[in-house]
Amino acid sequence: MPQPLDLTRHGMLALTRSSLATLRAALLRDGGPDAAVYLQEAGYAGGDAMWEAFKRWLAERTDIPAESLDVESFEQRATEFFRDAGWGSITVGSIGDVVATLDSSDWGEADPQSGMDHPCCHLTTGMFADLFGRVAGAPVAVLEVECRSSGAPRCRFLVGSPAVMEQIYDEMGRGEPYEDAIGACA
Repeated sequence: MPQPLDLTRHGMLALTRSSLATLRAALLRDGGPDAAVYLQEAGYAGGDAMWEAFKRWLAERTDIPAESLDVESFEQRATEFFRDAGWGSITVGSIGDVVATLDSSDWGEADPQSGMDHPCCHLTTGMFADLFGRVAGAPVAVLEVECRSSGAPRCRFLVGSPAVMEQIYDEMGRGEPYEDAIGACA
């Protein structure tokens, strides 16, 4: 029977959700527009350790290496891993052939009580950019377009090539809904 995730052995530590929410709130309050960048950088810096932890965790449960998992198996195992690590569950999908989607109705970085006016799981976007870039074998960019912290029922992250994600971001900056911005890239 697989053992629970041993945080120390996997190069991780436990941090309460309230501590993370308070840290994020303080950075957003006092760090100005750069706060999101600081959190993304921190998440990106942890992506390598998260990838290595996932691979070690997976090796305790199956003989199939992470790089060889099909999409369905990856989704199942990634959800188990992130849930074991306290982050929450994810559902992997796609919108056309343009972007992958990562959805979670219980994502740990989100704080539904915070009443934010925009998505703000910035640590996660950085972590996912590094982690899923390793899965893809190429650089990816991640954009959170729905967030429980801003009243949405789920957090939704878009994952795609940096060029495509920049185009989606620019279209959204002009007021286009993300679905339309993705459609313009198809």
